[in-house]
Amino acid sequence: PTKAKTISHFLGKDFEVIASYGHVRDLPKSKLGIDTENNFTPTYIIPIKIRKKVNELKKIAKEAQEIILATDEDREGEAIAWHLIQVLDLKSEPTRMVFHEITKPAIEEALKNPRKINMDLVDAQQGRRILDRLVGYELSPFLWKKVFRGLSAGRVQSPALRLIVEREKEREIFKQEEYFTLSALMQKIEIRQLAEKMKFEADLWKINNKPLPSPGIKNKNEVEKIKTELDGKTGLITDIKTSQNKKYPLPPFTTSTLQQASWQAFRFPAKKTMFLAQSLYEGKDLGHGPIGLITYMRTDSLNLSSLALKTAKEFLEKTYGAKYALKEPRVFKSKSRLIQEAHEAIRPTDPYLEPDKIQEYLSKDEFKLYHLIWSRFLASQMPEAALERNSLLIETQAKKNSYLFQANF
Repeated sequence: PTKAKTISHFLGKDFEVIASYGHVRDLPKSKLGIDTENNFTPTYIIPIKIRKKVNELKKIAKEAQEIILATDEDREGEAIAWHLIQVLDLKSEPTRMVFHEITKPAIEEALKNPRKINMDLVDAQQGRRILDRLVGYELSPFLWKKVFRGLSAGRVQSPALRLIVEREKEREIFKQEEYFTLSALMQKIEIRQLAEKMKFEADLWKINNKPLPSPGIKNKNEVEKIKTELDGKTGLITDIKTSQNKKYPLPPFTTSTLQQASWQAFRFPAKKTMFLAQSLYEGKDLGHGPIGLITYMRTDSLNLSSLALKTAKEFLEKTYGAKYALKEPRVFKSKSRLIQEAHEAIRPTDPYLEPDKIQEYLSKDEFKLYHLIWSRFLASQMPEAALERNSLLIETQAKKNSYLFQANF
C-alpha cells in the first residue's frame, strides 16, 4: 500500500493504483499440490485470506479501460503479475511496467516502455516454489519418523544446517595451541619532554637475525627471559622504508553486502535491514509528497545507471570540489555469470537528498541505513585514497642476543 501511494503521487487522475498485497495464488497447504507424474505440474489455489482482495481486484479490472501491472522487478514480482493475469480472467494480456526506483522520472519512463511478462522469471519462481514444497513436504515427515517429531527440512535450510554442522565438527577437533608474541613500547631518547606523544609500539621480528617461528614463541619462560633481557635497553633505527599505497573504495551495496554492513555497523539483523530498506524504497514523505529514497533492495548486481553516475559526479564536484570526483565513472563488474546486469546496485535515488537534510522525515534506524547506502554509493565514485606507509626496523643489543623490532605507521 505504501508503494501504491507513492506511485499514485506521480500519476494523474486518470490512473488508479491498487495494491495486490503480494501473492494472490499459492500451492495448497493440505496436500503436496504438485503432479510428480506429469512434468511436476503445480496446482494453485487462492488462499482464503486473500480471496476478498482478489474479488475486489476483479471488480476494478472489469471497469478499467487498461490494466498495467507494476509489481516488483524480481522473479517474485514477475510471478505475482503472471498470477494476477490468471485470476482476473482478463480478455487480453495487460502491459507490464518495471522500474528500479519509485521516483517521478522512473515511473514516467516505465510507462513509456512497457513490456510483456517475462516467462523465464516466472518459470524460475515456480521452480523455486516447487522445490521448496518437494523438499519440505517429502523430507520433513521422514525426519519425524527417523529422528524426532517436529523437525523440518528445507531447500535452503537443510544445506545451511549441514554447513553449520561441518564447521562445528571442525571446531570440535581443533587443537588449541598456546603461543606468545612480544611488543616493545618505545620512545625517542632526545625528546623526553614529549615522551608521551612520541611513544609507539614495535613488534619483535627477529632474534639473532632469525625470524620468530610462526605463529609465535610457544614457551612462556623463553618469552619472560627475553622480556627481562630487553627491559630498559635502548635501540637503534637501522632502516626506514616509506611506500605509497592506494586504497580503492568498495562497490555499492547488493542485498547481501548491505545486510552484512548494517549488522557490522548497527547490529541490525537481516530481517530488520530489509524491512527498513523496503520502507526507504517504497517512499517517504519529505514535505512535498512521498518519494522513493533508494533503488530496489533485492539485487545481486553491481551495475549503476549512466544517469546515476552522471548525477553522482555533478554532486561531488559541486559539494566537495573537482578533485573529489572521478574524470570517468568507476564501473564495477559482478563475478558471477548468473547476475542480472539489467538490475542496479542499491543506491540513493538522488544524491542531493543528503541524509542530514532529510533526517527529520526518517526514523532513527531509517536514517542510519539511508546514510550507510548514500555514503557507500558516493564513495564508490570518489578517487582512491593515497596512503603513506612507513616501516621502521629497530635493533636492540642485549648481553647475549640481538633483537630486531619492526614498527609500521
